[in-house]
Amino acid sequence: MNTSLTHTKEDIKKLLLCNCHLGSRRCESLMTPYTWRKRIDGIYIINIAKTIEKLRLAARAIVAVKTPTNVMAISTESIGQRAVIRFSYYTGCQMVLGRWMPGKLTNQMCQEYSEPQLIILTNPSLDSQPLSEASYVNIPTIAFCNTDSSLKFVDISIPGNNQHRYSVAILWWMLTKEVLKLKGQLGPHDDWDVSIDLFLDYKENKNKQI
Repeated sequence: MNTSLTHTKEDIKKLLLCNCHLGSRRCESLMTPYTWRKRIDGIYIINIAKTIEKLRLAARAIVAVKTPTNVMAISTESIGQRAVIRFSYYTGCQMVLGRWMPGKLTNQMCQEYSEPQLIILTNPSLDSQPLSEASYVNIPTIAFCNTDSSLKFVDISIPGNNQHRYSVAILWWMLTKEVLKLKGQLGPHDDWDVSIDLFLDYKENKNKQI
C-alpha cells in the first residue's frame, strides 16, 4: 500500500471531521479556485485537497527561514491562541497573542519592535493590523483563509475554516506536523502522537468536556 497516499487520506479525514471544509456564504473571487462547490443552503465547500497542498507549501516556506525565531506566529483572538502557543513550542518561532501593538513591524521606536522574516496569521480579517504592517515592510505572509477572506497582502493562503475552533486547531496542528517532517524531527511517514486537543481553544466551552 502507498504509505504517502494512506497518510493523505487520514489527513483528509481529520480535516473533514473538524469542519475545515465548511466555508461561509460568501466567496471572494480569489478564493474561488479553492472551493469545490456551493451547497443548497449557500455554504461554500472548501476543496480539502487544496488545503493539504497549501499546508505543505507553507511548511516549506517556514523551514526555508534558517533561524526559527525569525518566524512570527500570530493570533489576536482567543480562537487560535492556544494553537499558536503549541506551534511556537514545537517549531521554535516567536509568537504574538492578543492585542497587536501598532507599529510593531514598522516603527523602530516601538518598544515591541520586531523584524521577522515571515509571519503566519490565524485569520487575515481579524489579524488585519499585522497583515497591513507586514505589507509596508515587505514581510511575506502566510494566512489561514476562509472563503470570505480577502487575499490582499497574503502571499500563501491556506484554505480552511478559520472561524471554528476545531478547524483552527487541526490547521495549526497539521502545519506544525509538516514543519517537523521537513526539519527531520519527524519521519515522512510517521504518525505524530501529539494530541490535537493541545491546540484546541477551550475558553469558549471551558465548562464542557472536550
